[in-house]
Amino acid sequence: MRLLRPISILGCCLMAATGASAQISLTPPAAQTPAPASKPAAKKEAPKATTKETSKDASKEAPKPKAPAVAKKPPATPKPAATPAPTASPTPSFDDPNVDLVYGAYQRGLYKTALDLALTRAQYAGDAKAMTMIGELYSGALGVKRDYAKAIEWYQRAADAGDREGMFALAMMKLSGRGGPVNREQAVKLLASAAKLGSPKAAYNLALLYLDGQTLPQDVKRSAELLRVAADAGNPEAQYALATFYKEGTGVPKDIDKAVRLLQAASLADNVDAEVEYAIALYNGTGTPKNEAAGVAMLRKAARQNSPIAQNRLARVLVSGQGAPVDKVEALKWHIVAKTAGKGDPMLDDALADLSPEDRTRAQEAARKWIGNDKK
Repeated sequence: MRLLRPISILGCCLMAATGASAQISLTPPAAQTPAPASKPAAKKEAPKATTKETSKDASKEAPKPKAPAVAKKPPATPKPAATPAPTASPTPSFDDPNVDLVYGAYQRGLYKTALDLALTRAQYAGDAKAMTMIGELYSGALGVKRDYAKAIEWYQRAADAGDREGMFALAMMKLSGRGGPVNREQAVKLLASAAKLGSPKAAYNLALLYLDGQTLPQDVKRSAELLRVAADAGNPEAQYALATFYKEGTGVPKDIDKAVRLLQAASLADNVDAEVEYAIALYNGTGTPKNEAAGVAMLRKAARQNSPIAQNRLARVLVSGQGAPVDKVEALKWHIVAKTAGKGDPMLDDALADLSPEDRTRAQEAARKWIGNDKK
């Protein structure tokens, strides 16, 4: 049995997956591309017609802004399916040993202490990173009442002082319209400045804006360049997005081997979409030596992270017995879970129709337990 890879998402919706055409009974069905969410801010990151904020740099996620709508691409340009999401404002990491107490308090959840220490550093030492931290605390309602106006004030002070994290956070506020009107022109300038100072998240989100063709003229080559910068710096969303570019030849020469290496790197950083595609590449031996057992193990990991596509593919593997022992009870469990998330599969309905009432009950109870735990 050959697992079908998910739908490749080029431009704007890099987090969805699509299958090639269904083959024999064990071929997984094509993944359904999720409907674009409204937001300006890459969230996988075609780029999902939504823009999501994801901050993997530090230790806190800010609220996700809505992403810019995907504009229609010029016919000659490879057409992305949606727009990934701009990553969220990160908690700044402090390199200055004098500011470590601030960051340490933040990491331990002592937000009021972190605020007091950061205010001292910002007001008496002019510390830009402490200013960014204050903005983060006000933006996230951490230790203080949420106040976007104050967050913007402190992010602006940090940006003016040259802190790339403050620039990035302020850009995301401008894109989302939190604390004031949306100002994409200012956001682009801030992202460009932060990217020049080496911010992977800024480079990634700027790449998304070049992809959607709305805030900036669409330029897939420039987008690929920025994604490469962010991917080389270890940003998993950028690695997954660039892998999609290499698979489809968007903005770069088509190169399956490079695509798979990037999928592997993003998988190691727990990017679920990359895990699914890398698992299928391993299972089928596409761009990497064939290893069904490793592919199934990766599918299990992604299934437990609630990827409906991985759950569906895993159910098919368990029905076929290729790469793992046949286990129709477990297969039905994952089939029910995936179907609940909108990933139905008539082939599995047929393949599991002969289960005994006892086995069917066991599978249904296991599925209900899984779904119930997930909702808690």
